[in-house]
Amino acid sequence: MTGGNLPGLKGQPEVLNGPFTTRQLLRLDEALRLADSSTGLTFSIYVGDLDEPVRGHAERLHGQLADPPHSVLIAVSPNQRVLEIVTGGEARRRLPDRAAKLAALSMAAAFGGGDLAGGLVAGLSQLADHAGRH
Repeated sequence: MTGGNLPGLKGQPEVLNGPFTTRQLLRLDEALRLADSSTGLTFSIYVGDLDEPVRGHAERLHGQLADPPHSVLIAVSPNQRVLEIVTGGEARRRLPDRAAKLAALSMAAAFGGGDLAGGLVAGLSQLADHAGRH
């Protein structure tokens, strides 16, 4: 689950049954790659149901990433209408909670309009812009 991967969307059956078209998956993959390369951090996305408490589940997923201290996980559960952004210790120095909250508000607005992929792409861009170059 490194940058450029879409945790929760790996494997043919899940992708075929997932919420994204092939074009949207390509846009998301490109947005992840750009965010990773421009910041030196590792961005990942998880889309799927989250166990309660959702923040704890998102934190456990983040802990399974290859380099948690330098990683940012965007966990979205459309069915539960939940969005969590988890940053590792090093990533948090460049992405304070305020920046994550602003990106979350932007993503939530797009999600509310029915644009899951567009919201994730915009959120990744905002987070990467705030984190700046490495």
